[in-house]
Parts: sequence; C-alpha cells; structure tokens
Amino acid sequence: MKLEYVFYIDTKPEQVWDVLVNPEKSFKAFMGGVIQSTYQVGDDIQFVGPGVDGDETVHIYGKLLQYEPNRILSYTDHPGPSHYAEHAQMESRVTLSLELVGACTKLHLINDQWTEDNPLFSKTEQYWWMILSNIKTIAETGRSLDLGF
Repeated sequence: MKLEYVFYIDTKPEQVWDVLVNPEKSFKAFMGGVIQSTYQVGDDIQFVGPGVDGDETVHIYGKLLQYEPNRILSYTDHPGPSHYAEHAQMESRVTLSLELVGACTKLHLINDQWTEDNPLFSKTEQYWWMILSNIKTIAETGRSLDLGF
C-alpha cells in the first residue's frame, strides 16, 4: 500500500520548507499541529497540537529517517497514543521531498510501508490532499485554506 502525491508550488523550496518546520506556519498547514524534533536522524519526531490531551496532544510520532533542510524530510509515522490503543503497532513511512523545477518547487510526498490492516490508510488518503493543498496555499499566499476545522 502506498499513497503518493506531487504538487507544484509557485515559490522556492526554502519557502515551502519554512511552511513545514516554522511552527507559526506549520500549525496552519497541519491543521493545528507543529513538529517537535531535534532534527537529528534517528531521534524522535512528533506532531503536537490541541486535542484530547490538551494543547500538547501528540497526534503523530515516530523516528526521523532523513533530514536535509529545503530538500527532504522522512520519518516513521504512528498515530498518537490517545488516538488508538494499539498505536505502536500501526506504522507507515512518510517522505516529503522538495525539488526546484524552473522557478517552482515540486513537492513529492510518498506515504508507504504501511503495517498490515492499518485502519489509518483510508483516513490518511483523504487528509493528505487537504494538508498538501494547504501547504501550497500558505507557501504561495501566506494564507491557509478554510477547511472548516
């Protein structure tokens, strides 16, 4: 099982990267979550934001697999403990890569290596379109989409 998306964004990779890692922008792009990480390969990565456990609810956690600023972010992905009791057994891999194409940025996302019978696959398939569209809009305009959340 694999989810794969390609978006072309009318700005440089540095601006797209800023939307991914700058908490003020990523909070909007990831619908209320920000990345917490040392950004050292092998260390933990979490997407944290308001939720059932308060303002620091862990929505996604995993290990950082690759990190090259303005180019690639890859990590293992587990749902937060408050979302599923069996969160530790539910895993996939997310790889976001950025490439300059002309004066635009090609954002390529692959979400693969899903554990068998992972119930998040179909839900994630719906949300990536919204998240990636939001990243594109924020990088190009500075505004986030009103997705009704």
